[in-house]
Amino acid sequence: MESKLSGRRIAILLTDGFEQAEMLQPRQALEDAGASTDRVSPQQSEVQGWNHYEKGDKFPVNASLESAHSGDYAGLLLPGGVVNPDHLRLLPQAVQFVQGFFKEQKPVAAICHGAWLLVEAGVLKRRTLTSWPSLKTDIRNAGGLWVDHDVVVDRGLVTSRKPDDIPAFNRRMIEEFRQSVQTAVQTSAAGYSRDLSVLR
Repeated sequence: MESKLSGRRIAILLTDGFEQAEMLQPRQALEDAGASTDRVSPQQSEVQGWNHYEKGDKFPVNASLESAHSGDYAGLLLPGGVVNPDHLRLLPQAVQFVQGFFKEQKPVAAICHGAWLLVEAGVLKRRTLTSWPSLKTDIRNAGGLWVDHDVVVDRGLVTSRKPDDIPAFNRRMIEEFRQSVQTAVQTSAAGYSRDLSVLR
């Protein structure tokens, strides 16, 4: 797994109140696969994690949401936690940041309540996904098909329900992000070949 995502930057969008395990374990999986990660946040210096109903640790912010662009990243991770996505979906910059990954057809992985941001971004029409069960009505109202599985993949979107699903979530996230990298390389190589043909 070491080099599957070598040289690729992945954004982790979060603010205070995120579920700590849903950031730490997927982030570790991404970095084990060779990616670098940025914690992107509207907070200026650090963000507060939670372990269910209790405060967890604080983590440094690597990139300001104000200056971050989807074009700078190969993929996006959206951790859950009730407070985290509920605050982010009220920020137009956060919603636009998420929308950018879908417009650019880049992979997105969201777990638990992280799907609230997808609802707000208006990117779920005719997509199948899962989430924490309390979001299923919101997802259906946004045009998505909600299913109760540990992990669901639909056209580059990887979703899971809860921290217990993290092992399955991580496996599929790495695979989807890897496939996206391969597609980008193949597309780039094809474009380079076409450019060379013009010179012949």
